[in-house]
Amino acid sequence: MTDQRRLILICLCFVAFISLGLPDGLLGVAWPSIRSDFGQPLDALGWLLVATTTGYMISSFFSGAISRYFGIGRLLAISCTATGLALLGFTLVPHWLLFVSLGTLVGLGAGAIDAGLNGYVAEHYSERLMQWLHASFGIGITLGPLIMTAALNITGQWSPGYWLVGFAQVFLGLCFFASARLWDHPAQASTAPTLTDTTNRVNLTVSQAPPRAAAASLLNSLKTGPVWLSMGLFYAYTGLELSLGLWGYSLLTESRGIAAAEAGLWIAIYWGMFTLGRMVAGLFANRIGNHRLVILSLSLALAGALLLSWNPINWLGLTAIGIIGFAFAPVFPALVSGTRLRVGDAHLANTMGMQIAAAGVGAASLPALAGYLAGQLSLEVIPLFIVVFVFFLGILYWISRYFRGAQIRI
Repeated sequence: MTDQRRLILICLCFVAFISLGLPDGLLGVAWPSIRSDFGQPLDALGWLLVATTTGYMISSFFSGAISRYFGIGRLLAISCTATGLALLGFTLVPHWLLFVSLGTLVGLGAGAIDAGLNGYVAEHYSERLMQWLHASFGIGITLGPLIMTAALNITGQWSPGYWLVGFAQVFLGLCFFASARLWDHPAQASTAPTLTDTTNRVNLTVSQAPPRAAAASLLNSLKTGPVWLSMGLFYAYTGLELSLGLWGYSLLTESRGIAAAEAGLWIAIYWGMFTLGRMVAGLFANRIGNHRLVILSLSLALAGALLLSWNPINWLGLTAIGIIGFAFAPVFPALVSGTRLRVGDAHLANTMGMQIAAAGVGAASLPALAGYLAGQLSLEVIPLFIVVFVFFLGILYWISRYFRGAQIRI
């Protein structure tokens, strides 16, 4: 395959991850208008989130098996098209139950895109490209609110925001259909170790791997200990990332007396530093190495969490939020890139989907646990919660390193 064709696939990966973040950004701004149109109470959003998360976990869990059947290009094409049609369907359905049902389809598409692209980039490209790929998700989740805000300001309706993103997703699905055959064997046609973009002089290193073992069945992967350790890493990390993102505002306003506008700004800084951290990691990931990157990130996150918990003066506690966001940023893509080392080639495709599904479970359950503990004790339990689970994640990571590639049966 020519460098030009490979560059086309890389660009599609970036655009797809930007599009993956867009619906999440749309919903928060659109929700007051949506619930008003459908006559729903404030907490009805929970039903939509449950439906979306369920679809996401199902498709990501089985993405390895499905991609082997359809091929990664066709899987991405079907998933993007389905997601786009579901987003357009949001603007057409007359009843709330149908809206929630379409949320399941959005989750199914998003889970397959997430797991499929993570698996593709982890298998064929460098850790640096993986970091930039996930930074592009941050761009999408930032653009989503801007698109919906513009739609509401110009038209007074939430529907145009979903039209724009929905049609963009369908168009991207058509691009994946058109390029489906290019995704099947991207590494065989060229032995060149790097791809150079002559305009920007950016080298994207393609992974060179020895002949790979035959893919294991889903059942065999589920019986393998390192696969479950890898799932545990994603469960713990994603739950941590969202726990501070969801509860940080309440901690600052209700427990520490920070003004609402200032607290909102610092939560925005948390996500902004998160996106910045992935961009910076993309510059140094190959040089530092995957293992050092994870260790440095978790160490900095632990220091930030301890500072947030101590909070000797407000500005230091606030600064800690930005530090934690920057520190968390490289962990998820670095863990994705290290999947093969942890579980081996045979379990790579299955594990990629299962650990993305585990991330979805963590994203729902750990913030809920943090909220329950805060309700029983106080909101000041949130920083301690972050400290404990960062430490737990570090221990789990060291265990996964010790058993990496071992075919331990359970």
